Amino acid sequence: MSENQQNQSVLENQEERITQLEIKVSYLEDFMNQVQQVAVEQAKTIELLRKENRLMVEKIHEMVDSLDSDIPNRKPPHY
Repeated sequence: MSENQQNQSVLENQEERITQLEIKVSYLEDFMNQVQQVAVEQAKTIELLRKENRLMVEKIHEMVDSLDSDIPNRKPPHY
């Protein structure tokens, strides 16, 4: 094999490697976009759950407060 053929073979090998790397980068970019979409959806879900949790805590406090005022603070009849 002549030197020119060897150089051509090396160039072809490098081009193939570059093409394979470009394909991998393309797949990684797509994957990162998908991960980002999932992260955004999860952040929205977390925020919604936090709001719901706050509302439930407020409701429980309201219920406790109303029960405290409705129940007299005295001993039950069996004492």
